[in-house]
Amino acid sequence: MLEQMKERDFEDDICAWLCTHGGYRPGDPARFDRTRALDVRTLLDFVRTSQPKAWKMHQFKNPGKAEQSFVDRFCEEVRRRSLLDVLRYGFSVLGTRFRVVFWKPETGLNPESVRRYQSNILHCTRQLRYSPAHENSVDVALLLNGIPVICLELKNPFTGQTVEDAVRQFRQDRSPDDLFFNFKRRVLTCFAVDPFHVKMTTRLERQKTFFLPFDQGGNGAGEVGGAGNPPAPDGGYPTAYLWQRVLCRDALLELLHKFLHLEKTEKKDPATGKVTVRERLIFPRYHQWDVLHKLLDDIRAHGPGQQYLIQHSAGSGKSNSIAWLAHRLSGLHDAQEGKIFQSVIVVTDRRVLDRQLRDTILQFEQTDGLVRAISKDSAQLRDAINEGAAIIVTTLQKFPVIFREVRHGQRNFAVIVDEAHSSQTGRAALTLKTALADTDAALAEYAALEDEVEAGQDKKDDALWQELAAQGRHHNLSFFAFTATPKDKTLQLFGRQLPDGRFRAFHIYSMRQAIEERFILDVLRNYTTYHAYFKLLQKGAGDPRYNSSAAARAAMRFESLHPHNIAQKTAVMLDHFRTVTARKMGGRAKAMLVTPSRLHAVRYMREFTRQIREGRINGVRALVAFSGEVRDTVHGVAVTYTEEGLNKETHGFRISEKE
Repeated sequence: MLEQMKERDFEDDICAWLCTHGGYRPGDPARFDRTRALDVRTLLDFVRTSQPKAWKMHQFKNPGKAEQSFVDRFCEEVRRRSLLDVLRYGFSVLGTRFRVVFWKPETGLNPESVRRYQSNILHCTRQLRYSPAHENSVDVALLLNGIPVICLELKNPFTGQTVEDAVRQFRQDRSPDDLFFNFKRRVLTCFAVDPFHVKMTTRLERQKTFFLPFDQGGNGAGEVGGAGNPPAPDGGYPTAYLWQRVLCRDALLELLHKFLHLEKTEKKDPATGKVTVRERLIFPRYHQWDVLHKLLDDIRAHGPGQQYLIQHSAGSGKSNSIAWLAHRLSGLHDAQEGKIFQSVIVVTDRRVLDRQLRDTILQFEQTDGLVRAISKDSAQLRDAINEGAAIIVTTLQKFPVIFREVRHGQRNFAVIVDEAHSSQTGRAALTLKTALADTDAALAEYAALEDEVEAGQDKKDDALWQELAAQGRHHNLSFFAFTATPKDKTLQLFGRQLPDGRFRAFHIYSMRQAIEERFILDVLRNYTTYHAYFKLLQKGAGDPRYNSSAAARAAMRFESLHPHNIAQKTAVMLDHFRTVTARKMGGRAKAMLVTPSRLHAVRYMREFTRQIREGRINGVRALVAFSGEVRDTVHGVAVTYTEEGLNKETHGFRISEKE
């Protein structure tokens, strides 16, 4: 395979495939207007052909200058709004409405919609010189109706260059000041490609340009493995999926229509109160694109009533994946052109996650009123279901009403579950023994309390799974469960059974791949153990009155909450942070302490605050994050703590959950 690849021209092969099989025409770089960064002739040809009545009216209103006024207005609307917005919604010239692209209709019932979609003109243009200020060129530019939307820099390791050289070229030799690369105005995504790897970015910022990997994964998309791409089975390029699956005509138009998203985030300066808005263009990573298409294909093949487990690690972009899936399911049609799901119901387990996910789904909304957020009670959820709301976002606590409302109906529903099995809200407060003496009575009391609370919490955490198991499967309900760490019962409920009896997820983006692609840190890379031997543990293990596992768990928790141990460990961590960590990242580094429980978090927060205050340590403060309320006993008095209260006590001002 390697010898064959050496003898072939990488760029020739890509462009030949796109023009032969991918729905493109060969582009002529001489037709490109560098000043406007457009193939003006193609854009005008498309408008005249696809919208003859509108163009005739436009000519009547603009005698002798119809072409000039149209192109000028297009450029102005793109500058004012963004290219993506103009592509999706069009614009008007003196009251005449135009579209510069027609999207694929959800159904084929309207022949005119199909005809307009087929009128789109896609060009694959090689060695395109894009600026009037210099003679630099891009290897390949993909133009939609004369508008450059994608560009590729291609490198071949057999000639001494790799994908990293393409990345370097984008950062050093491609200026965002050139209209062709100007953020939001022309090219929407830049790909750095070699035969083995793909990287992409949606915004050039010179040396600050951030590239994301766009590889499938070492064992293929949706499989367990690390970073990279598997060898091509036919002796071709391992990265051929990019142009054969992602950039071919229908797939590219679908990406522009239903995937790309301009995200706006606000950041408030706590000192000045000034709010700055940061924009970024979201383009799916390959595993996000792949899982969505595999899910939609499976639903079209098997219909509703199926269960899907999507095992995507932290760092996978799960919120965006859920938002894309929710919107696509809401408009999905079967082979008979019928709508498959009446409503898509997104279920989360915590108010904060619910708000974050709701905001993400709302930002992806292209039609007003498509998304309904349930913020009050189950009655609001019932009404949204009965009214046929397209996308409903609700919390776990209101979830059981779904079964009561849809069980006997003839309508189909898609339920997307976001980490519901890991719910920690509403956990009963555990009253801890204040006396810390090493006595059998204290240990027995603590073990009993701990087991009681753990049993109750397991029951609460598993409420959704128990509800699902009790109700069984329904032909009109499809479930899509997202989780990074599925338990065995989650796999059995939502997974697919293999011939050997084991269960696996429908699609996997592994933690190993996320680590190797540098989306999350390998927490074990610099892990150092802190060895301790507990007399309590030895006593419990040798005492037949106690179950050994329960005794070990209770003893270790009892020991770890001892004020003396917390004080010692806090002093070590504080000293290490001040002498080592705080000096990194230009003095802006932070440290995170992950605790076994919310009570641990509260006690460590209080101890950090005490030592910082009593040691008169400047420039170091602590924050704590946990849900709900935590009760503890301080000097024999029961005290209730909240995240907001502890942070306000330390910092002197309110810090919301969102912040």
